[in-house]
Amino acid sequence: MATVSSQILLCCSTPKSKFPTINSSPSCFLTPTKVTYKPTKLMTFNSKGNSRFITRAASSLANEFTANIGDVLGDVSVFTAAGQRVFFKDLWDQKEGIAVVALLRHFGCFCSWELASTLREAMPKFDSAGVKLIAVGVGTPDKARILAERLPFPMDYLYADPDRKAYDVLGLYYGLGRTFFNPASAKLLSRLDKLQKAMENYTMQATPDNKSSVLQQGGMFVFKGKELLYARKDEGTGDHAPLDDIFDVCCNGQSHEVLL
Repeated sequence: MATVSSQILLCCSTPKSKFPTINSSPSCFLTPTKVTYKPTKLMTFNSKGNSRFITRAASSLANEFTANIGDVLGDVSVFTAAGQRVFFKDLWDQKEGIAVVALLRHFGCFCSWELASTLREAMPKFDSAGVKLIAVGVGTPDKARILAERLPFPMDYLYADPDRKAYDVLGLYYGLGRTFFNPASAKLLSRLDKLQKAMENYTMQATPDNKSSVLQQGGMFVFKGKELLYARKDEGTGDHAPLDDIFDVCCNGQSHEVLL
């Protein structure tokens, strides 16, 4: 326990003076509202445009993505772990293909290693359902390779976004408060065993050279072609989307789910 706690502290800690004064700026493709930590609702839209609400206990932010968010994200470029530049629109079938876009934090974050480990275990289920898994992390391709080689994690599924372009387009959270002081991060305490297992070969060498990048939070998105089926932004470090929710959406490609 002490080992995990000390590594967690080292992974996240960077002197405040190292960071530029940056305010979290929501994407121009979102309409932001106040953060709430009360029980929320999941709105489900079926193919006929009808909707229903399911009460869900989770801290979330209500956002409305523009209808063309798939096109906007499609024009964003990232790098394969091998260093090749690619566009999101070339990563899955833009007409009918279902893709899970999992945006990790930076490659040197212990939570990124834990989430990558969880996604690796779920790959057979995604593959059998014909779902393309795309894991993106903050950092350069060489940092991505460190995670891929030491965790390990298949490089064919891993992409690097050193300039956080996709994170900005999707309006993912950024800042000291989200990284260190958000109540949603308390969920980590229930997963310390998984963290410790994921960190067996962990190294801080995977941390981006640009230390301000460690303040970036991640999120989880599901697309069918260019249509956004599911969107969830991590409220704080370690606040990952439940994979059961992701599987439910992937198995029902006609649903459009957004956490409210």
